[in-house]
Amino acid sequence: MKFGYTIVYVTSVPDALAFYKDAFGFETRFLHESGEYGELQTGETTLAFASHAMGEMNLGGHYQKADPATAPLGVELAFVSDDVGAAYAKAIAAGAVAIKEPVEKPWGQVVAYVRAKDGSLIELCSPVSG
Repeated sequence: MKFGYTIVYVTSVPDALAFYKDAFGFETRFLHESGEYGELQTGETTLAFASHAMGEMNLGGHYQKADPATAPLGVELAFVSDDVGAAYAKAIAAGAVAIKEPVEKPWGQVVAYVRAKDGSLIELCSPVSG
């Protein structure tokens, strides 16, 4: 078994790809001509986006959209950075919603939280040492 993808369902796949480039520096690897599915260059595991319409189709009506106006769903995307403060500032400047400013955890890791425009919860964190 290998973890291959995380797919985030969004209102606009092209807009999500642009946001993640502006906020976190990820380049687009693939955007289907329909605009309903796209992927970022994120390393070994793919971060992808699909339209809400595709979510409805794939899950046969058993689907709940993330809503930026309500509490985030119980899952997060975690992006590792050597400079969490700078990453946090860049994300906010690109339109991310501030949730929690960078703070050092008791184990020495620096962690901050933002929400993407689509409502996804994103953790920005320094590498875990040890």
